Amino acid sequence: MYTKNKIGPSVADLWHASLKRLRNGRNIVTQCLSSPKNKKKTKNTTNIIYPEQKVVTVGQFRVGLVHGHQIVPWGDPASLALLQRQLDVDILISGHTHRFEAFEHDNRFYINPGSATGAFSVLDSNIVPSFVLMDIQASTVVTYVYQLIGDDVKVERIEYKKS
Repeated sequence: MYTKNKIGPSVADLWHASLKRLRNGRNIVTQCLSSPKNKKKTKNTTNIIYPEQKVVTVGQFRVGLVHGHQIVPWGDPASLALLQRQLDVDILISGHTHRFEAFEHDNRFYINPGSATGAFSVLDSNIVPSFVLMDIQASTVVTYVYQLIGDDVKVERIEYKKS
């Protein structure tokens, strides 16, 4: 079912498998955020610098996207809540820890999609490869969490409703 490599199924295989579940004509939005070292070289040697944070509106939701290195301590719920209030967003998506996490606090939704490759983290030596797909419809967000556990892909469904 999946192409095996040194660390198991490839990220492309997992992504392809997840998209098969979503083939119903919906738009798929992908956002790239930057850590301080994240620059992409192009053929003409110019650098593309992605934003460190961004706010987008999707339907009824304001969604904040941030790499996460700015959150001190990294992944700290109180620090995430402070940034959520500063950005005035309903959903805050952050990263940097490489560890999946999702929770609701003060009627706001926080999610860290983890690391699709299972990249090393100084915070946790047992990182599970993961990524998320979010389906936003009216005042509801359904988040599908894909995690590679051994050779199996576990899919979890999390629902958040805006009040």
